[in-house]
Amino acid sequence: MISEISTLKTNQKARLILEDGTVFEGSSFGFKRSVAGEVVFNTGMMGYPETLTDPSYFGQILTFTYPLIGNYGVPAEKGRQQLSSVLESRSIQISALLVSDYSQEYNHWNSQKSLSQWLTEHEIPALFDIDTRVLTKILREKGTMPGKLVFDETDIPFWDPNHENLVENCSIKQPVNYGKGSKTIALLDCGCKHNIIHSLLKRNVRVLRLPWNYDISKIRYHGLVISNGPGDPKMCRQTILQIRKAIAENKPVFGICLGHQLMALAAGANTYKLKYGHRSQNQPVMEMNSRKCLITSQNHGFAVDNQTLPAEWEPWFINLNDQTNEGIRHVSGRFMSVQFHPEASPGPSDADFLFDEFLKVVNL
Repeated sequence: MISEISTLKTNQKARLILEDGTVFEGSSFGFKRSVAGEVVFNTGMMGYPETLTDPSYFGQILTFTYPLIGNYGVPAEKGRQQLSSVLESRSIQISALLVSDYSQEYNHWNSQKSLSQWLTEHEIPALFDIDTRVLTKILREKGTMPGKLVFDETDIPFWDPNHENLVENCSIKQPVNYGKGSKTIALLDCGCKHNIIHSLLKRNVRVLRLPWNYDISKIRYHGLVISNGPGDPKMCRQTILQIRKAIAENKPVFGICLGHQLMALAAGANTYKLKYGHRSQNQPVMEMNSRKCLITSQNHGFAVDNQTLPAEWEPWFINLNDQTNEGIRHVSGRFMSVQFHPEASPGPSDADFLFDEFLKVVNL
């Protein structure tokens, strides 16, 4: 067990200020700088290294509702391969972190450093001693909202990341190839979690990872996957255009998380912002035809409006907590998307079979 109590005895104080005027004071255990973003909460009990590196959190100040964070440190990376074996991207994606109690001792066979050290290296602010129960209650009642972490008297303006195209910041800049399978899957990277690529590669396909706005008419491929990512899907007009091209060519298409919302917009449906979103590893969804329930990992703040789905498109899954849409499918069976994460790292693997369902269509 490794302790850093001596290094955290004199934590600098900082304030979280919400747009509605609510103020929380906490103690710093990350990098000391003022930042702004959208304040959201996640109810997961584990998996903070994967969560913090998920590009879908770009621009957000993340609150963990689980009271104890940091107790198993941060895992060691093996080499500098293109894809991380244990994280969802090569950097921390959140703007800042808020927790109730930060564990100043950590212990795990694969831990390389403390969470505090990792956050500081990536220049990410973090506060503990925050009453996350009260904060979460405010966000549930009023909805997610802009907020800012302020150190000393260095005030900064609020910033709502949903008014910008965040995908452009998270996508790769040039195409990258992975694998050597006989089938080529084009992957539009809107802020892609690495485990989506791992999930495809273990099924023996070649993955061609493309920038979010890449013209797919320039390449030969057998199926298209649209990844997860941050922000308002309506900001990604160029991605929607590429999806429409694939549908027009009758290429199999599979959307995940933001990719699900983009698929719906490409089909002609509408999306809307949820009050506080779904961010957890325990969201129950039901498949409409079989009535089978899956426990899923989720991270999103927008949803698809079922009432706007055009003819030949149907709801595929629904959320059993609030009845929101969790998937759509074309009657042809060639175009499908889900709001949750079938690659789920961390989290349940109930939905992993959806990659096989998609590749069955690709191999027809």
